[in-house]
Amino acid sequence: MVRAELLARLNDREYTNWLKAGRCLLILKDGLHPFTDRHMRAFHGDLLNQNALLRNQCQFSCKPRGNKLFSACRVCSEWQRVILRHHRQPDATVNWDNCFPPCWRTDHWEVAKAFMPRGQAKVKGADKFDAPALLNLINYCAYFSSVDPKLVREVIRYRNELMHSSEYRVTDEWMRHYWTTLKHFVRQFSHVPEMATVGKEIDEVSVFVLQQLESLGGFLQANKDLHERFSAELQAINSLKTKEKGGGSE
Repeated sequence: MVRAELLARLNDREYTNWLKAGRCLLILKDGLHPFTDRHMRAFHGDLLNQNALLRNQCQFSCKPRGNKLFSACRVCSEWQRVILRHHRQPDATVNWDNCFPPCWRTDHWEVAKAFMPRGQAKVKGADKFDAPALLNLINYCAYFSSVDPKLVREVIRYRNELMHSSEYRVTDEWMRHYWTTLKHFVRQFSHVPEMATVGKEIDEVSVFVLQQLESLGGFLQANKDLHERFSAELQAINSLKTKEKGGGSE
């Protein structure tokens, strides 16, 4: 049963599209990490330089209750006010439970979490946040004014559609639109060294998938016992390679 399902999956073009799209998000995440880290560090420094009250320590070990931050000390209340002032949609839900307010003074990523989706409370450091967290940060924090929020929201929309696909499948047409949106988004960062190669790496995703399949196929062929046991899977890999080389969704 498992082998039959694997065989079907390997021959399902829309499933491999789904894998490629997910791989693109990982590539994008790696490119956005240093960019967002530098910007948040600069933003945090500007806030401290412009507002002396923010340089003080939290007075009560303030922490959110649920998704609310009530009865905060004077320092944390000021941080909350400043964060909302730089939030593009301050009337929307702000996930205060992502944050540990006493660290707002010293950790720029604790400030960044207020602009992210819920579930970030235990995440520490730029390299630990996933693509949706970083995209939402760019979308909601006004400090990222150099990035077109419409394109950010488009990428977020495609990401949500990808993750909510119950069958882990997306069509070729969906992939074409997704690819185009990603490329337009990435072009905005041509001046960012770490993002310079992201567009190229995204273009190479199909080649990467083929290389992984070829590596797996070579391993199975080189091991006679595995070759015989997984002959159906090897046939499926060869079939998929032929399809991919015959015409991609790019």
